[in-house]
Amino acid sequence: MFNHGLLERHSLLLVVCVLIVVSIGGIVEIAPLFYLESTIEKVQGMRPYTPLEIKGREIYIREGCYLCHSQMIRPLRDEVERYGHYSLAAESIYDHPFQWGSKRTGPDLARVGGKYSDEWHRAHLVDPRSVVPESVMPPYKFLEQTELRIDDIEDTLKSNRVVGVPYSEDMIKNAKADLIAQATPDADGLSAFQGRYKKAEARDFDGDPAKITEMDALIAYMQMLGTLVDFKTYQADAPENRR
Repeated sequence: MFNHGLLERHSLLLVVCVLIVVSIGGIVEIAPLFYLESTIEKVQGMRPYTPLEIKGREIYIREGCYLCHSQMIRPLRDEVERYGHYSLAAESIYDHPFQWGSKRTGPDLARVGGKYSDEWHRAHLVDPRSVVPESVMPPYKFLEQTELRIDDIEDTLKSNRVVGVPYSEDMIKNAKADLIAQATPDADGLSAFQGRYKKAEARDFDGDPAKITEMDALIAYMQMLGTLVDFKTYQADAPENRR
C-alpha cells in the first residue's frame, strides 16, 4: 500500500498531486465533448438570430433581464405543465452566452414567443404593474424612446460567426437592410430577408412606424423565443434528438 506519510508531511507536494489528478480527470471528461458527434444535437428549425433579434438579445442582457428570468425548462412535470416542452440543448446552440439559470424572480421565458401580443409586451415593459399587478419588475419606458443603434450590426454578426454561428457573407453584407426590413415590413427587401431567415416575423413591434427603437428589438427577440422548433412533430426518442 502506498505510504501517504510523505504527502501528509509536505502540503506543497500534496497540492501538486491534487492538481495533477484533477487535471487528468478534467481532460478525460471534457476533451471528448469537442469531437464526439453524439454530443451535438441536430434539431430541425433552428436558425441564427436575425439582426433585429440579436440586437434585442443584447438589450436583454444589458438590462439584466437574465438575472430574474431563466431560459431553461427542466424535464420535471411541474415545469413542463407550466412552461411547455423541456428545453433542448440545441435551442441554445447559437447563444453566446446562453441564458440558462437557476434563479427565477419572474417566469421562465424559454417559450414566451407568441404567448402574448406585441401590445402586451409594450405595456409590460413601460409599466409592468399595469398588466401584472404583483410584478416587482422595474419599468423600461425609455426603450420605446431610444432609437436602436444599427451601424455596428455587421460587426456583431461577424463576431458571432467567429464563435461558430453560421452567418453567411450574404447575411453579413445585408445585415442592416435585413434589420430595417424586419422592423418596417413595408420597406424594400422584405422577401430577401425572409429568404435568409426562415420563420422570422416582420412587423412594427413597438407600434411606432416612424423609427426603429430598442423596444422593437427587445420585443422581436422575445417573440421568437421557443418558436423555432415544432414540438408537435418533434420525436424525443429519435437518436439525433436525444439529450
